[in-house]
Amino acid sequence: MKKNYYSTLSLLLRTNKIYSTILRNSSLVLLLLIVFASGCKNVDELAGTTGLCPIVVSTNPAKNDTAVSVFTNVNATFNVVMDPSTITTTSFTLMQGSTLVPGVVTYTGLTATFTPINPLAYNKVYTATMAKGVKDPDNNAMIADYIWTFTTGSLSDNVIPAVISTDPEDDATGVALNKKISATFSEGMNPLTINNSTFLVYQGSTAITGVVTYSGNTALFSPAINLLPNTMYTGTITTGAKDPAGNSIANDYIWTFTTGTTADIVAPTVISTDPANAATGVALNKKIAAVFSETMNPLTINTTTFLLKNGATTVIGTVTYAGTTALFSPTVNLLPNTLYTATITTGATDLAGNAMVANYVWSFTTGTIADIIRPTVISTDPAPGATGVLLNKKVTATFSEAMNPLSINNTTFLLKAGTVSIAGVVTYTGTTATFSPAVSLIANTVYTATITTGARDLAGNTLLTNYVWTFTTVAANNPGILGSASIFGAFGGNAGITNQGINTVINNGSIATTAASTLITGFRDQTTGDVYTVTPSNLGKVFGRIYTAPPAPGNATSFAIATQGLLDATAAYNATSPASMPGGTDPGAGELGGLTLPAGVYQSASGTFKISNGNLTLDGMGNPNATWTFQTGTSLTVGIAGPTGAKSVILTNGAQAKNVYWHVGTAATINGAGGGVMVGTILAMSGVTFSTAGNAAQTVLNGRAISLIASVTMVNTTINVPN
Repeated sequence: MKKNYYSTLSLLLRTNKIYSTILRNSSLVLLLLIVFASGCKNVDELAGTTGLCPIVVSTNPAKNDTAVSVFTNVNATFNVVMDPSTITTTSFTLMQGSTLVPGVVTYTGLTATFTPINPLAYNKVYTATMAKGVKDPDNNAMIADYIWTFTTGSLSDNVIPAVISTDPEDDATGVALNKKISATFSEGMNPLTINNSTFLVYQGSTAITGVVTYSGNTALFSPAINLLPNTMYTGTITTGAKDPAGNSIANDYIWTFTTGTTADIVAPTVISTDPANAATGVALNKKIAAVFSETMNPLTINTTTFLLKNGATTVIGTVTYAGTTALFSPTVNLLPNTLYTATITTGATDLAGNAMVANYVWSFTTGTIADIIRPTVISTDPAPGATGVLLNKKVTATFSEAMNPLSINNTTFLLKAGTVSIAGVVTYTGTTATFSPAVSLIANTVYTATITTGARDLAGNTLLTNYVWTFTTVAANNPGILGSASIFGAFGGNAGITNQGINTVINNGSIATTAASTLITGFRDQTTGDVYTVTPSNLGKVFGRIYTAPPAPGNATSFAIATQGLLDATAAYNATSPASMPGGTDPGAGELGGLTLPAGVYQSASGTFKISNGNLTLDGMGNPNATWTFQTGTSLTVGIAGPTGAKSVILTNGAQAKNVYWHVGTAATINGAGGGVMVGTILAMSGVTFSTAGNAAQTVLNGRAISLIASVTMVNTTINVPN
C-alpha cells in the first residue's frame, strides 16, 4: 500500500546533518521539496522499505563548466550507496546535441563514472543525464532525472607542455631499488599518450619492463621487478606525450639517476595538516590539506584513502594531489559549530609501495562563517626593485596564509624578461612558492615576476589582483677581448665537442662549434631539452645553450651565433699572442707549479708551460682588476700521471678567474688523471682535453675552454663560466 507522506518527511528531517548541508544547495532544494510532497518511490511498492530518495549531490565536470578537457570522464556522486545494477549506459547517458556519446559506465563507492570510448569534440556543449529510476539497495528510486551540461575547451591551445619535475630528480643517487619513477607535467596531458611507448626507463641500452599509469598531471612508471643496485638508469618522456589539444612536448625529456644498495622500507608519514589537529573556528568553506613526508603514489590518494566525517556520516567531496600535498574539497560547505574528523588511511602508499604504519586521524571544529578573506603576497625574494641579483637566483613569494597547492604552478607564478617568458619549475612548501629558472638568468637584465589571481587559498579565495614585482640582475662584466665568445664555456672550433661521463656540467654558459650538430656528443641543452648523441653513460648538461650548424637541432640562427663566436675567439687569441703582448717573462723555466705570481704577462721560453711540481698561486694583491696572460708557443699541460697527480691554480687576494688568459699555440691537456681546479680562459689553437676516459674524479675549470681548429674533450668535467 502507499506509504504515509508525512512519515517520509519525518524520516528526512531526522537524517544526519549532512542533509541540512544539502538543503543549502539550491539545485537540490527542488528535489527535496518534491520528495516532501510525494515520498520516496519504490520500484516495487510492496517490496523494499521506505527511505531516503537517492539524489545526485555533485558532478564532475560540474554544471555549466567550460573549457573541459576532451579526455574527461563524467562523474556523478550520490548521497547514498546505490545498486550498481541500476547504473548502466541506459540510465547514465551523455549527449552532444541529439547524438548519443558511446561509452562505458562503472560504479564505485558513491560515484558513477561515464567513460567515453573516444575523446569528446572540441568547443561543444554536452548534456549528461542520470535517469530517474536508478535505485539504492533498499529499492528506493531517484524520482526525477538529474541533467547537467558542460562545454569542452577550444582547439586553439598552442601552449607546449613540459616536464616540470621528476622523482627521482635528475642526477639523484642512492635511489631505492623498489622505487617507482614519476614525471610531472606543466598541464594535464592526454592520458592516451602516456604509456609504455612514451615513458621509458633504460639501464644502459636495455629497456626496463614496467607499467605506466597517469593521474592528475603525473605519470608513473612502476618497474616489474626491483632495480639493480649501484646502477645508473635513464628516464625518457618522448615527444609522443601530448596535451589534450595535441601539442607535444618540444623534445624528448631525458634524466638519469643512480640506485643505491637497498630498497626503501621507510613508511611515509603525515607531517602537517590544515586545519591542524584540534583547530577551532574553521571556516565553513575550508578545503582540508594533508602534507606527507615524501612523494606519494598519486593513484593511492583518493576518496577511499582521504576521508572526512561528521560523526559517522561521510562528507562527500573530491580528493586531489600535488607535490606532497593531498587536498580534500567538500562538495558543499561544512556545517557550523560542528566537529569533523579527517583520516588518511593505510591505503595511501609512497612511490616504493610503502604504506603508512597506521591511519592518521585528526579532528577540528568549524566556526560560524565562511572564509572570504583574500590571500596576499607578504614578501618576495628578490624584493621589489632589488638590484645586483645573482644569476642563479631562485625567485620566491610568501603568502599570508596556506594556499591550494594545485593553484601554485607555471600558469600562476610567471617570470619574464621583457615579453619573453622564462622556463622554470614552480614548487610550493608551507606558505612559500618558489620559481626555479631552468637556466641562469641574464646579467644586467630587468625581470618581472607575477603571481596571478589564479592562485587560491584553501577556501577558494583568489588574490584581489595580480601581484607584480621587478628586479635587476647583477651587471655583466665587460666581455673585453672575448667579444661574443665570452658566453661560451667550451668552443670546439670547426671540429666539435665530446663528453664522456655523466657528471659533466657547464654552468652559467653555453657551448658551440661551427661544425654540424652531430659533432657535439654526450650533451643536453638544459634550456631547450635538445639532446646531442647522449647515452646513459655519456650525458653532460649545459645550463646555457648549444650552438651548431645544421642538421637539427642546429639551424641557421644557431650557426650564425657560433660563427661570430669563432671570429671573436680568433681575435682574442691574436690579442693575447706574444706579437700583441710582447715582453713576457718565464720565472720557472716553463714550470709554473709551486710558484706564486703577481699580475703580468708570462711567456714560456721553451714553448711549453707545465703545472706539475705543485699548485700555481695567482696573487691579486688586493686589485680586483689584476690580469694574467700566459703565452706558450706549443702546449700547456696541467697535472701529472697517477691518482694524486691533479694540480690546481689558486686565486688569492682578489684575483679573479675572468682576468686570467692562457694563449696556447697547439693543445692544452688539463689534469689527465682527473680532479684539480684550473682557472682562466684557455685560448688554444688545436684542442683542449680534460681528464681521461674512465676517470670518475671531477675536473673543474673556472673559466672557458676555447679551441679554434680542433675539438674540446671532457670527462666528468665542471666548467664554471665567470661573469
